Parts: sequence; C-alpha cells; structure tokens
Amino acid sequence: MKRSLIDPFIIALLTVVGIAYFLPYPGTKGSPFHLDEIADIGVSVIFLLYGLQLGPEKLRAGLTNTRLHLVIHTSTFILFPLIIILLKPLFSTDFLQQVWLPFFFLAALPSTVSSSVVMVSVAQGNIPAAIFNASISSLLGVFITPIWMSLFLEQQSGSIDLSHVIGKLLLQVLLPVVIGLLLHKKFGRFAEANKKRLKLFDQSVILLIVYCSFCESFYEGVFKGFEPIYLLALLVMVTALLFIVYGIITLTTKALQFNREDKITATFCGSKKSLVHGSVMSKVLFANAANSGLVLLPLMLFHAVQLFIISIIAGRMHRKKTYETISTP
Repeated sequence: MKRSLIDPFIIALLTVVGIAYFLPYPGTKGSPFHLDEIADIGVSVIFLLYGLQLGPEKLRAGLTNTRLHLVIHTSTFILFPLIIILLKPLFSTDFLQQVWLPFFFLAALPSTVSSSVVMVSVAQGNIPAAIFNASISSLLGVFITPIWMSLFLEQQSGSIDLSHVIGKLLLQVLLPVVIGLLLHKKFGRFAEANKKRLKLFDQSVILLIVYCSFCESFYEGVFKGFEPIYLLALLVMVTALLFIVYGIITLTTKALQFNREDKITATFCGSKKSLVHGSVMSKVLFANAANSGLVLLPLMLFHAVQLFIISIIAGRMHRKKTYETISTP
C-alpha cells in the first residue's frame, strides 16, 4: 500500500485555518472558551512528555561528534537568520515588508525534533547524533530565538522585555523538559510505549495554537486584500530557502569530509525548523499582535515543504543504501 504524498497533519493544518476563517470568534482572546489558555497548558504537557521520552542515555550516545554538532547548530541559528537579513533589501513591496519579520522568525527558530530523527532513521544516517542535536537545538532555541527576534521586534514595536520572554519560555518549555528527564526512569517506558498517541496529542495542541492565531488575525481583518498569488509567492520563497540552506550544508559536509551517516544527519537536522517551537514562541513573542496568523504562515508552509522534500530525499537515500548493501559481495 502506497503512502500518501500529503501528510495528514498538513491537511489538518489547512482545515483548522479554514475553520478559523469561517468561525474566528471562539479562538480569540476575548471569547469565553479560553482556548488560548488551554493551548498554554497543552504546550507544557508536550515538553514534559518530550523529557520523559528523551532520557539521559540518548543524549550521551550522540555527545562526542563535535564537528557535526557545530555544523548543525551554526546552520540552524546563524546561517538561516543571516540569509534572511542579507535578503532584506529585496523585501521592498508592501506585501514583502509585511512578511519579512515572519520569515526572520522562521529563520531564528530551532530545528524540529521528531521528524528530523525519523528522516535520518529512514535514510540510515547517524541516529544518536540526530537525537542529540535535535534535543539540544530545542533547548538552545529558548535563549537564541528571543535574542535574534529582539533585534528586529524593537525596531517594529518598541523595546521588548527580553528577560521576561526568556523567563516565560524557561517556565513553559525548559522546566517541563527537565521535570520529564527527572521522571524518565519511572515513566520513560510508558512514554516510549505510547509514542504514537503522544504524537497525536502534540499535533492536537499545535492545531489549537494555529487555530487561535488565525482566529485572531481573521477577526482583526489582517488578511484583507491578501491575494492567492501572495500564498504562491510565499511557497516559492520557503522552498528556495530550504534548498539554499540544504545546498550550503551539503557543500560544507563535503569540504569537511564527513562520512555518509554524518552528511545525512547534518543536512536533515540543519535544514529543518520546528513548528512546535514556532507555535509556542509566537504566543510569547507576539502575545498582543493581531497578525499572529501571518507570523505563522511562512513557518507552516516551510513545515509542509520540508516534510515533502526531505521525505523524498530520505526515501531515495534508503533505496540507494539498500541497493549498495545487496550489491556488495
């Protein structure tokens, strides 16, 4: 049975955006349903469960490969933002000026965790290093993403309280992860055994955050005058960004003479961005912004594109490796 080319989660994301368009009021901050507060609680539970699944031994297994770690985190937290900063003069029209900050927000985010590890596993890359780097990226993002964003949020909306933002992320993201790690011995097996159900919970919380963000934007009329051609333009832009970063990492790993497994891990982990962290951080960094739906739009498109393209590449690498193994006498 062939697997669908479109991930069901992408369909779910499009569906909640559609629901937000036709039914925006329940997801707004002034509604009596308090969906925003429910999403906040759900976020902390996500990271608690993530800590339960992680375990110290998984971190230790990927600890030693320093060059690989440097390539991945340099790409995630320096290369991505620098590309968007260098391209800023090209964002000259009214529409492009509106989407530059959402693009920079996408660029400043940490790498995704679960899909990075899954794709590295499919392509038969360095799985322990993928787990380590994806996990460390999540933790570094709590500090690095707000610092990057503070440089440009201040220009657009006045000064932001960086210590308040990082403090809120520490409480909402890092503290639950630490608690999960401490409880790993007792509940780690349960979390591992129920991984599929927990993933469904993760996705449900993300869908709720996306729904609330777009409800606020539709309710405030942020997307009035937003033409379909703009969406196509954003799709082309996020695809180009993915290929640029993927290409630079590929050339870097060749120059550093990485082995096959490390090349796969570097390109897959270093070229991805986390929708989970983006959803969470947008709620903190753009807490009072009516355009929170627009903030998440490039990230949602990038998420869809990275899943589609990287899964194709991973499948090809898997088939090539399998063929080479069979062909070797």
